[in-house]
Amino acid sequence: MKTKLVVLVLLVASCALAQPRFFVGGGYGPHGGGYVAFSTPPPPPAYVAYRPPCPGPGYSWVGGYYYPYSGRYTWRAGYWARPPYPRAYWVAPRYHHGRYYYGHWRR
Repeated sequence: MKTKLVVLVLLVASCALAQPRFFVGGGYGPHGGGYVAFSTPPPPPAYVAYRPPCPGPGYSWVGGYYYPYSGRYTWRAGYWARPPYPRAYWVAPRYHHGRYYYGHWRR
């Protein structure tokens, strides 16, 4: 009985003194809204492109942008998309102080 009590006390003490081992932050995918520390220079200026007509009501225009892929920037042409939830708007990706912040939908 004494051994069980000692084991239980050690288990409770180790749980109480343990530090959390998780990270709260943004994701690294195109929809994560997080950032990537990117070691290359900022992306080049955006293309000037034709915007096709809106396919119907409820669509929002997502302008073209560069995103990091395999150690360099790749151009993603603009497109029409339905927002994932009511009154959502697109926050364009940006490069700021050596970090690339992905674009994401926001309320």
